[in-house]
Amino acid sequence: MDREGHLIERVRRRFPTAGDGLTIGMGDDAAVLHSSPGTEWVITTDAFLENVHFLRKIHPPKAVGYKALARAASDIAAMGARPRFFFLTVGIPEALAGAWVDGFLDGMARAARRFGLILAGGDTTKYPEVVASLTIVGEIDRGKAVLRSGAKPGDLLCVSGRLGEAELGLRLSQRKIHPRKRPVRLAKKHFYPEPRLALGAWIADHKYATSMIDTSDGLSTDLGHVCKASGTGAIVWAAKIPTVKIPPRLLRQVDVDPLNLALNGGDDYELLFTVPKKFSSRLPGRIDGVRLTVIGEITRAKKVLLLRADGKTVPLPSRGWDPFRKSG
Repeated sequence: MDREGHLIERVRRRFPTAGDGLTIGMGDDAAVLHSSPGTEWVITTDAFLENVHFLRKIHPPKAVGYKALARAASDIAAMGARPRFFFLTVGIPEALAGAWVDGFLDGMARAARRFGLILAGGDTTKYPEVVASLTIVGEIDRGKAVLRSGAKPGDLLCVSGRLGEAELGLRLSQRKIHPRKRPVRLAKKHFYPEPRLALGAWIADHKYATSMIDTSDGLSTDLGHVCKASGTGAIVWAAKIPTVKIPPRLLRQVDVDPLNLALNGGDDYELLFTVPKKFSSRLPGRIDGVRLTVIGEITRAKKVLLLRADGKTVPLPSRGWDPFRKSG
């Protein structure tokens, strides 16, 4: 068996490769899928690149594999769909074709089992840096997909979980700060994010949300995407945002503002969604153990604003993740 064939076999051994809806899977030139009656496919692609999305000196290979699949699955959650199949294309340096790749595949296999994903195909190649491309196929009942573009003036703006946790985890790792108490919890969301698949499906099934997006790029940026797609504005209430809790001793070491982390830190993969006010009383405080918080309102004026804790309203510029933004 050639070296690439050996790598493909190592991939095949780790993942579920058969299931309902998959007629032809790994081993042929292309996959053949079929959906259930009354459903639609929801398909997303996501790149995960060394020195752009992860740093080999900081991120263990298991975390890289897990996160690569988790962040792609989050786009499925943001549409309210159920994950079904995925395709993996990966390029690696020859020097990493042993233990590093095994760790990467183990982490991704863990994510695939957790999210209920079946590997349907992909490609492998040699490349100077680690590059991965994930395509995920989800399924949703016909007409239930939740888009970015449906927000209406007067809708309430809601978010799941806490914001800024992943950015805090990144900064702790970059500074090699490992607090004695709760170090795993403080950095877990950065290394092993949890796409809100159950929550997204619940929101789609109940037809409460008028729009939805995941917070992959940060609240300030992702809210801007919703407003642009919907032709609206928004006002965010700073005092209501569920920010990350940083122990006082650690706060002095990292010198960060929890509100800034929540507004502009990416990688949280929480769900940001809008609901009409008439449905607000029906929205539970938690779904599948995940807290839901109302943090603002959609407005007619096409501006994104922040109502600060001191009562002053200021513009909320997009300062989240942007791979094309110039530094300095």
